[in-house]
Amino acid sequence: MLSPQRKWLQDQGFTYIYLCTRRIFSRKCPLLLILLILIVVCIAIQTLLLYKERSDEIPHVNSTPANKHSLQEQNIWMDPHTLSTLKEMQDVQSGQTERNAKLHNQNVKNGQQETDIPSNSVDTTIFHYTGSKTGGISTETFLMLDHQKRIKTRLEDSLAPESDEMSSIASKDTHHTNMPSSSYLVKEKTPTVYTERKCLPAIHIVFLKTHKTASSTILNILYRYGESRNLTFALPRNKQKQLYYPNYFASNFVEGISNRNMKEFHILCNHMRFKKAEVEKVMPADSFYFSIIRNPVDMMDSIFIYYKSIPAFHKTSSLDDFLDWSSQNYNSSVPSNHYAHNILAFDFGFDNDVMSDDKELEERTNNSIAAIEQDFHLILILEYFEESVILLKYILCWSLDDVVSFKMNSRSQRTRSPLLPTTAEKIKRWNALDWRIYLHFNRSFWHKVDIVVGQDQMKVEVAQLRKIQAKLAITCLKEGGPVDPLQIKEARLKPFQYGEAVIQGYNLNPNMAAQTKIKCERLITPELQYTDLLYVRQFPELAAKHKKSKTAGKSQQMEITDLPRKLMKKKP
Repeated sequence: MLSPQRKWLQDQGFTYIYLCTRRIFSRKCPLLLILLILIVVCIAIQTLLLYKERSDEIPHVNSTPANKHSLQEQNIWMDPHTLSTLKEMQDVQSGQTERNAKLHNQNVKNGQQETDIPSNSVDTTIFHYTGSKTGGISTETFLMLDHQKRIKTRLEDSLAPESDEMSSIASKDTHHTNMPSSSYLVKEKTPTVYTERKCLPAIHIVFLKTHKTASSTILNILYRYGESRNLTFALPRNKQKQLYYPNYFASNFVEGISNRNMKEFHILCNHMRFKKAEVEKVMPADSFYFSIIRNPVDMMDSIFIYYKSIPAFHKTSSLDDFLDWSSQNYNSSVPSNHYAHNILAFDFGFDNDVMSDDKELEERTNNSIAAIEQDFHLILILEYFEESVILLKYILCWSLDDVVSFKMNSRSQRTRSPLLPTTAEKIKRWNALDWRIYLHFNRSFWHKVDIVVGQDQMKVEVAQLRKIQAKLAITCLKEGGPVDPLQIKEARLKPFQYGEAVIQGYNLNPNMAAQTKIKCERLITPELQYTDLLYVRQFPELAAKHKKSKTAGKSQQMEITDLPRKLMKKKP
C-alpha cells in the first residue's frame, strides 16, 4: 500500500507539473521553459549519437554470395561508372562456365589435353580514361594505364606462338581461311566476352597513317570524330600536308609545339615515319596507338600506279618489268625510292632495305614485329575493313555512328587489273619483310576479334554498319557512290590526283537540310581539304598569314610572267 505522499504524487503529479508551468508563464519567466527545452534537445542528440556508435560496432551481415565478392575484386581498377550491375556480371560468369564445360567436353572428345583457365580470366568491360596531360600522372591516368597494360597482356597471352609456316595462311579472298581453325582455337584460352557497357570514350589517339592501306578513310573517321567534339589535332607545321615525311617524325614538326600555343593535343593522325620517342613528346601518356596494314601484293600494285613517277618506276613499262629487273631499277639511296620496297616497314620506322635471301631477314622480321606489338595497341587489316573499324569501336568505347564512312582516295576500276599468280609471288619475295609483318598481324587480328567482340556479334555489327552506310549513301550521295574526278561538280570536293591513278570522289545530293548537308559533306571531304579546314579552325591567325603570303607570291609570279609583254610594249 502506497504512503499518502506517494499516492498524492501518483494522482496529482501531472496536475502539479501543469500548474507549475502555468505559474511560470503567468509570472512571465519563460527562461526556465527555454532551459528545459534545451536540456531535452541535448538528451535526444546524445541518445542518437550513442545509438549510431553502437550500430557501427555491430558487424553487418553480408548477404552477398562469395562469387559476387570475387567478381567485384576483379574490377578494383575500374572506374565506378564502367562497372556493370552485379546481375549482368553473374550472367557473364555463368556463360563463361558453360563455355568452359563445352571446351572441356570438346577436348576430351578430341583426345586433347585440357587447358587450365584461371577463374580470374573473366573481364566484362573495356575501360579507357581520357585524362589530360599534366606534369605528373594523375590517379585516374595511372589506373587507366594499368588497365590498358592488363588488356594488352591478356591479348598477348591468348595468342599462340606464330607458326613458321606463314605461307599456310590463305589469300584475302576467303574470309574464313584467314581465321584460325577450330582445332587451333580449342588450344587457346576461352575468349573473354566483352559486352557494350558504360565506359569513357578514348580521345587521346595516335594513328600511324600508312600508304595505300585505306588510311585516308580512317583519317576521315578521326577528323569527323575530333571536329564534332572540339578536340585538338597535332597538325603539320606551316600548313604542310604531311608531318615532313619521309623524315623520321620529330615533335617540332607539329604546329603549336615550338611556340607552346597548344597546351594539349588529342589526335595525331597525318602521314609520318614513326618514331615513338618523339611522338611521346607531343601526345599524352594515355594515348591509344593503332595503325592499318594491307596485303603487300595488292598494296604494291596500287603503289606502282600511284607513284609511277618515282625514279625506281618511271623507266619501267609494267610492274613485272620492275620486279624482273629490280636490282637495276632500284637504288635505295635515291629520294622517293622507299615507296618501291617494303613501304610498310619503312612507315613503321624500320630499315626497309632487306631482301628475301638475306640471312638476317628472320631476325629483322622478329624484331620488327616485336617493336610494333610493343608500341601499338591495335593493327587493323584493310581486307577486313568493316571488322577492323568495329573492333576499333569496341576498344575505343565509341558508337557505331562514329565509325561509319565512305571510301576515300580510292582508285577507279579503270586503273585496276588483276595480277597474275606469278606476279604475286614476285612481290612476296621482293617485299619479304612487309609480307611477314602482314601475315603475323593478319593472324593476331582475328584472335583479338574473338577476345573483344566474338565472331557472332561481329557478324551482327557488320550487317548494322552496312545498313547505316547504305542509308547514308541514299541520303548524301547524288549518284549513290563514288564517281571519277571529271564528274565531280564542286572543285572543293575533288580529291588530289597523282601518278597514273584515277582517284574518285563524290557529289552531294541537292536540297538537303543544313545540318544533314554538313554531316554528309564531312563524310566526303578529301584529305587535303579537310586538313586545311582543321588548320584554319585551330590556327586562324597563322592560316591568315599563310593565305596572305600565298596571295603575294601569286601576284609576284604574275608580274614576272607579264614582264616580257610589258617590255615589248615599251619598245618604239
